[in-house]
Amino acid sequence: MALALWAVAAVAQPRVEYVATYVWHMDDEAFGGFSGIEMNDDGTRFHALSDRGTVRWGSVERDGAGRIRAMNTAGIARLRDAHGAPLKGGYLADSEGIAIGPDGAMWVSFEGLTRVVRYDTPDSPAKPLPSPPEFKEMQRNSSLEALAITADGTILTLPERSGMLTRPFPVWRYRDGAWDQPFSIPRSGAWLPVGADIGPDGRFYLLERDFKGLLGFLSRVRRFDLTENGIENEVTLLETRSLQYDNLEGITAWSDGLGIRLTMISDDNFYFLQRTELVEYRVIEPAE
Repeated sequence: MALALWAVAAVAQPRVEYVATYVWHMDDEAFGGFSGIEMNDDGTRFHALSDRGTVRWGSVERDGAGRIRAMNTAGIARLRDAHGAPLKGGYLADSEGIAIGPDGAMWVSFEGLTRVVRYDTPDSPAKPLPSPPEFKEMQRNSSLEALAITADGTILTLPERSGMLTRPFPVWRYRDGAWDQPFSIPRSGAWLPVGADIGPDGRFYLLERDFKGLLGFLSRVRRFDLTENGIENEVTLLETRSLQYDNLEGITAWSDGLGIRLTMISDDNFYFLQRTELVEYRVIEPAE
């Protein structure tokens, strides 16, 4: 009996519950196309990245149940190049992934000209990381879509496409001044990675998307334990149905005191039939 109870506990899965959806809109021609989002530790402040080279930040108003009631923009900036000039054109300004480091610096990944860049502040000149030769071989418009940073400042990024349906997604790691590619994430079906974050529990959260044409978008969230040279304990936390949400493309994980809150944001592609949604779920671990 003891062995049987241990086996059940070993495979116990976290409970994932829906919190709320907030539709965000502003009368601003630069508003939209959100490809990434970061929340602070308690979900009261945000940075939201557009795929047209802008970032906005501000505060989040929540009700007593923790549901979003307003997104208040305090500032907006056009991302800049290393000389301090504003980025122009889709190829240079196709910003996709965002991560805020332990020191408060902002990191952004791009998938036009494939690169990862540090910004000391949102309107500071860019400080690009050196890029390995493999970055030049990634598919255009399908490269560094997801970006995350660990508590010790290690950068993790991966492309939207791996090049083959049977090829896993390579995860690139930057630390101690150098890139390596220590592990990959298994690929399944038509799911493609679009966002990532490291949760307060130290785990790697991956947002993936599948597009079904007239049936709209599907989203999936997988979670992995990070080790020095790989990932373990894959868990699928969420898989949505067609037309349930818009084009969810960015994810951030934080603690709301009851569990890990997952906040996801949709990319409306600046298209009038789509909308910017912030969708939130809570992940609750089984009792020990």
